[in-house]
Amino acid sequence: MVKPFVPQLVYVEPKALEYPLGKELITKFQDMGIEIRHTTSHNQIRNLPGENHFQKYRMAKSTLVVGIRKTLKFDTSKPSAEYAIPLATGCMGHCHYCYLQTTMGSKPYIRTYVNVEEIFEAAEEYMQERAPETTRFEASCTSDIVGVDHLTHSLKRAIEFFGKSEYGQLRFVTKFAHVDHLLDADHQGKTRFRFSINDDYIIKYFEPGTSRLHERLEAAAKVSAADYPLGFIIAPIYLHEGWKEGYLEMFEKLDATLPASARKDLTFEMIQHRFTKPAKRVIQENYPMTKLELDEEKRKWKWGRYGIGKYVYTDSEQEDIKDTLGQYIKHFFPEARLEYFT
Repeated sequence: MVKPFVPQLVYVEPKALEYPLGKELITKFQDMGIEIRHTTSHNQIRNLPGENHFQKYRMAKSTLVVGIRKTLKFDTSKPSAEYAIPLATGCMGHCHYCYLQTTMGSKPYIRTYVNVEEIFEAAEEYMQERAPETTRFEASCTSDIVGVDHLTHSLKRAIEFFGKSEYGQLRFVTKFAHVDHLLDADHQGKTRFRFSINDDYIIKYFEPGTSRLHERLEAAAKVSAADYPLGFIIAPIYLHEGWKEGYLEMFEKLDATLPASARKDLTFEMIQHRFTKPAKRVIQENYPMTKLELDEEKRKWKWGRYGIGKYVYTDSEQEDIKDTLGQYIKHFFPEARLEYFT
C-alpha cells in the first residue's frame, strides 16, 4: 500500500508566512523534522540534491513548496468544468504518461498555495458572473490534490466553501486512497468526488507511486457512504495485449465493490492515451525503461490546444474503445452517465 505523501524537503516563500495556513504548515513540518529551506520564489529553486538528472527528478517529486498563488485568473477546464480552481500544482505520483511531465518542465516539485481565501474570493466572482447558471470548478487540472490534502486540508475547505455556495459545484479526481479526512466534510452534495481507474496492467507498469486499483475502489465505496456524488475517469485508455479482458476485469471489480446507493448518480469519463513530441522526449528522459508505446507511425495526428499537435489512436481504434468500454458501462452500470470520450 502506498503511504500518504510526506515531503523530504520543503521550501517556503516569504509571503506564505503572512497567511495562517503557511505558518501552520511550516510548524507542522518543523515538528516532523523535515528540512525547510527559504526561497524568494519557487522559480529561484536550484540545486536540488542528487548526482544526476534521474536522482534530481525523483527528489523534486518529493519536494513541497509552500507559496502563494499570485495569478487569480482561472484557466478554463473543458470538458469537465467551466474553470480550474488552483489549490496546488504538481504531483507525487510517477505516472509515465502524465501530461504534467511537459507542463511542469524542469520543475516537477509540488506547490501548495496558502492564500486559499483569496482563491475562494476569485471563485465567487466567477460564480456571480455566470449566475444564475451553475459554475463547475475542477480542482485537479494541475495536480492530484487528494495526494497532498491530508497535510494541507485546502481541498476540504474548498469542499465546504462550495457546499455553502449558491451557484458553484466542485469536481476533482484522484489516484490516491487517502480520503478519510474528507469523509466528514459538509459537502451538501455539491462536490463530485472522482477516481481515476485503469486495468491492472496499466497501474502496474505505468502508475508507480499511486494507490492500487483495489485501494481506490475501497476508497470510492467510503466516499459513496459519505453521500458524495461519485464518478470515475477511465484514463488513459491504453491499448495493450489483452486490453479488452483487462478492462472487463476492472469493471467486474468495480461492480463487486460499489454499493447500490452509489449507482443512482454515477458518472464516467473516458480519455484515450495521447502524447505530444515534447512529452515523448521528457517521458523517455525521466523513465528510460518505460514500456509505454510512443510510436508516432501507429497513431493519428490531431491538432491540440495552443497549436501543439498530439498523437491519438486511429479512428477505428477509437471506435473499438468507445464500443467496448461503452458496452461494459451499460452492462454493469445501466443507470450511469457517460459524460464524454476524448
